[in-house]
Amino acid sequence: MPTFREVQYYLSGLWLLIRMDARGFQYLDISDRGMLRSFWAILWSLPSIGISWLWWQQAYLTAMPPETSTGLAFFLRLALVEAANWLIPPILAGLLLLVFRFGDKFTPIVVTVNWLFVPANYLNALLVAMIVFVPGSKGLAALLSLALTMATIFALARILRMICGTHPLFVGTLTLMLLIPNLLLTDFLQRFLGVYPPG
Repeated sequence: MPTFREVQYYLSGLWLLIRMDARGFQYLDISDRGMLRSFWAILWSLPSIGISWLWWQQAYLTAMPPETSTGLAFFLRLALVEAANWLIPPILAGLLLLVFRFGDKFTPIVVTVNWLFVPANYLNALLVAMIVFVPGSKGLAALLSLALTMATIFALARILRMICGTHPLFVGTLTLMLLIPNLLLTDFLQRFLGVYPPG
């Protein structure tokens, strides 16, 4: 598992790439081994993911009848949703890369996307904490959530441009391929697995 110092190093590389500085690649391990190690980003994100799950559990129980209870199965289902969000978008992106003969870009894309989601998850957890601990903050949190989504799209598009070159249409399509399935999958799987609040 990468150490905290290594994660800081990777995030520094991402920041350089977002600034369109190619030196950022020197901070990242974009080998096949580095791609596999980048999935440790899931474990690094677990505290922030856990905060989101607890908030979602509370929202679910609030919307359900008073006698409703949740147990380990509820969180296992949320874990399935989370796993799908980490795995399926890169697979779809990989297919797109193969179709357009950018297969050699798959490894650096997976590495950068996985590590980019670490700060994004923690920022999202801060918004959840705001909703929980600051009364009447849902409206502001919604605006900040939109801003975070736009910032993530912007950052990802800049990184993909550094990896794939100046192909605006392809980079735009790839950006959407890596982000939109998350939204669709989350909604579909939560409803399918019965962990979506009714109403």
